[in-house]
Amino acid sequence: MEHIVIIGNGISGVTLARHIRKLSDKKITIVSAETDYFFSRTALMYVYMGHMKFEHTQPYENWFWKKNRIELKKGYVKQVETETKTLHFAEGDTLQYDKLIIATGSKPNKFGWPGQDLNGVIGMYHKQDLEQLEKYAPNKEVCKRAVIVGGGLIGIELAEMLNSRKIPVTFLVRENSFWNGVLPEGESKMINDHIKNHHIDLRLSTNLKEIKSDDNGHVKSIIIEETGEEIPCNVVGLTAGVTPNIDFLKDSDIELGRGVKVNRFLETNIADVYAIGDCAEQHEAIGNRRPIEAVWYTGRMMGETLAQTICGNKTPYKPGHWFNSAKFLDIEYQTYGWVFGERGRPEYEHHFHWKHAKENICITVAFHKDTKEFLGINTFGIRMRHEIFDKWLTEKRDVDYVMSYLKDANFDPEFFKTYENDILTQYNNTFNTNLTAHKKSWKRIFSKV
Repeated sequence: MEHIVIIGNGISGVTLARHIRKLSDKKITIVSAETDYFFSRTALMYVYMGHMKFEHTQPYENWFWKKNRIELKKGYVKQVETETKTLHFAEGDTLQYDKLIIATGSKPNKFGWPGQDLNGVIGMYHKQDLEQLEKYAPNKEVCKRAVIVGGGLIGIELAEMLNSRKIPVTFLVRENSFWNGVLPEGESKMINDHIKNHHIDLRLSTNLKEIKSDDNGHVKSIIIEETGEEIPCNVVGLTAGVTPNIDFLKDSDIELGRGVKVNRFLETNIADVYAIGDCAEQHEAIGNRRPIEAVWYTGRMMGETLAQTICGNKTPYKPGHWFNSAKFLDIEYQTYGWVFGERGRPEYEHHFHWKHAKENICITVAFHKDTKEFLGINTFGIRMRHEIFDKWLTEKRDVDYVMSYLKDANFDPEFFKTYENDILTQYNNTFNTNLTAHKKSWKRIFSKV
């Protein structure tokens, strides 16, 4: 019986195992050094905030794996020997495979800061990070201040977590506005103000120089590079992005870049070895997507796609139109298609931005300045339908059509206030158009492309 070995029990590896089992009777082993069972990484913050217990982050009961004949092995892979198809573990044992899938995810970036390995310096990615946070920041008496370094989505989540326990937070962001490499100017400014309104000490255009230690090897303070200011703290959260977790492959024959190099079929340069999820790097990026995508849903899609190939139906990875969602404290964010911030915005991309006069609710619509083709939308505080924007992007609708039928996309519950009429009024005034807002139509909403 063919033995499929998957290194990594995150969303990519587990989705792959589940779909291989649906399609075949192959022997499947999932290897992980982190936890015994699969859990939802995105839910870790809610454990710390008291909304759930860790066991609630496990989507499957413990009996699920045995019932579905998916073997679980706890262990750290030290070396991959591709010639003999053997995994060597740090504990000294080995495991043979017929096909190997690398799904080892990411690890937090470190940039060689003095003191970056002290006690009290954490990331926010693994279960062990949650345990360290509980140890070093259980309350505001033990942790009198925390400093977060890096202004991405993980950084804002960690700030929200600490804020929930009333622990003072200083937030160091090297850019001159929060996440402005991704968000357009109006949105980034709104998030700056929102962070400050939550009594978080946001320091823009600020870099970490070093982390200082007390006599016991624990964080005592940090030094800011630009001013030399010393900020006393008990915890430092390093959230300046992530990098593929592939150090154990450095001495293997598998081709590496920043991640494990793969083609459109998620194959590496070695026969019967594949890579999926955060650690996989496309030789050539797909459209506007990055070669490495550390995103939950793309990992799941890679797992589903590769299961087809493993089971004899060779299938290329086609992620479709870009989308994502997140929260900035209590502001919900969605993006569909492409809306560029300051970094890398094409010359042809034009934006229409609307913001509510009093509330943290806004949208930004991107379109081609010459053809008026709809390119993408960001929404803050308004829930929109993924399927509708996916359809409009596929149909290459123009921006006037999208603005006229925007009510079809609204997904907020009944009795929520709607803003499409206000949005269209500003659009008409901005571009000297006379568009009419169409009523929501369930027939249009559920029609196919």
